[in-house]
Amino acid sequence: MSEPGMSEPPPPSPQSPHRPAPAGRLTALQGTALYVGAVLGTGVIALPALAAETAGPASLLAWLALVVVSAPLAATFAALGARYPDAGGVSTYARLAFGERTAAVVGWCFYLAVPPGATAAALFAGSYTEAAVGGGTATRTVTAVVLMAIVTAVNTAGLRVTGRLQLALSGLLIALLLGAVALSLPQARTEHLEPFAPHGWAAIGSAAALLVWSFAGWEAITHLAAEFRDPARDLPRATAAAVVIVGVLYLAVAFAVVAVLGAGAADADAPLGELMARGMGGNARLLAAAAALLLTLGTMNAYYAGAAKLGAALGRDRALPGWLGRGGSAGEIPRRSLGTVSSLAFLSLLVVTAAHTDARPLVLLTTGSFVTVYAIGVAAALRLLPRRGAIRAAALAALVAVAALLVMSGRYLLWPLGVAGAALLYQRLRGRGTTGRVKVGRVREQSDTPVEVVEVAETG
Repeated sequence: MSEPGMSEPPPPSPQSPHRPAPAGRLTALQGTALYVGAVLGTGVIALPALAAETAGPASLLAWLALVVVSAPLAATFAALGARYPDAGGVSTYARLAFGERTAAVVGWCFYLAVPPGATAAALFAGSYTEAAVGGGTATRTVTAVVLMAIVTAVNTAGLRVTGRLQLALSGLLIALLLGAVALSLPQARTEHLEPFAPHGWAAIGSAAALLVWSFAGWEAITHLAAEFRDPARDLPRATAAAVVIVGVLYLAVAFAVVAVLGAGAADADAPLGELMARGMGGNARLLAAAAALLLTLGTMNAYYAGAAKLGAALGRDRALPGWLGRGGSAGEIPRRSLGTVSSLAFLSLLVVTAAHTDARPLVLLTTGSFVTVYAIGVAAALRLLPRRGAIRAAALAALVAVAALLVMSGRYLLWPLGVAGAALLYQRLRGRGTTGRVKVGRVREQSDTPVEVVEVAETG
């Protein structure tokens, strides 16, 4: 938004389903790798143990429920990305469906979820380093600092994890997980599954709230929808393949952690390292640590890059301070926004270290934000997607699933609720949504009925 009295360019609008998006370079295979890296990345290296600690063997039911839930959720966001390939992602869909205020809330929730989430991811990788070389909390903290510094430096230089590199990293991850499971399963014991629910059946819900972290990422690739060669064809294919791969690997690893490690799963900071050590010996912890570091770097790099661009876009639109908007155009480096994300991540690490706590609170704060983003994104899908057919059914199923996740998130929704309040207050103080002229855009949808016109009012 420009200041009063200055000319104002028309706002960008996402591609209409009837207008082909600009040809990108990502293939369906590379898109699958990006999805696998974003969704499977850091969650699988730590959360099987945290979930087992929370609900015991019954945590397997939480994993199964999240795998089932992820299918309609992923399909819904893939459909939105295919129809509206725009870098704004969920924020764009919220703007089209509900207007600027809701778009700002979604943008803030996603932007402010990345720093604590990145800190948790870095600490997870630090646990693998500590398991391999020792050193306790100091090793975990130093590893986290180094990872965050590297990712900040990489993005400051304008580098990105390319589709080919992400394909290699995802291949490494899949090989690591399959190897860990295959080598450790001969030591699985049925007695490790008893008692099945030592903390009560309600603990399954608490475990599921933790595990939302593991399935965050289906919305992240929507920011890259326009980079696919053919979003309408390649994005759904990549999503379908990733759902199957992620679901199978998560269930396999979760079962192996519970059945092989037994009660020791709750105390395992590096469960994959423990599984590989059971099958290959103690030196396998070094291999697990190296893989965890590489995978965490890839995931953190993707989220830092996306959050930095999002922050610049929010600054450009005055949903955040305007000085953040520099570097948001294609080919530019949003250093100010990146610096903000990095500083908040280091602040999160400082708070956790000073409080002598682990990454669990950061995980739950982050998942609360992601569930909020999912809820608004799915609600937008119900307004923007065709009103009949399989994708409509998927969106409705996703809405029911997200409603359940909202209930299970409990008090950790207070964080995104506070963020939403801050976003709306900032909007009011900036005078957005209450004064100024109204711009109306039209987005045409495909459906089984004659083409429907959706009017989107944007206040300036």
